[in-house]
Amino acid sequence: MTVKYEWANVTLKLVTMTTPSRRSLSSDLDETFAALADPTRRAILTRLARGEAAVGDLAQPFDISLPAVSRHLRVLERARLIERRVDAQWRVCRLRPAPLRVAANWIDHYRRFWEERLDDLAALLEQPQPKRRKR
Repeated sequence: MTVKYEWANVTLKLVTMTTPSRRSLSSDLDETFAALADPTRRAILTRLARGEAAVGDLAQPFDISLPAVSRHLRVLERARLIERRVDAQWRVCRLRPAPLRVAANWIDHYRRFWEERLDDLAALLEQPQPKRRKR
């Protein structure tokens, strides 16, 4: 769907993005951004960006219980930001970068959109003002 707004020779065109997947892009982004909203989960993702890690190693820097860390990992897993596997007695996690790429692309799309609109506004504001007739 496209919505156009026109004002003072500046046209704003808002475009909604859709995808034909089972899960909608909107719900995927909702889960990604909700998972990223917590600083503990962001720290876990930062650690996993360096490589796989066992749950115990991921929990070590935090002053929270192991069950609390497991709840954070479940949120990240539900958002498809990580995947977990069992390796003997260890639970190993690894980063899944695809949802982060989707979120970055979504942000970049709107960053470019608003940069263009703000450039248009700046150009409009820099135009000389027409002289007004005195009454």
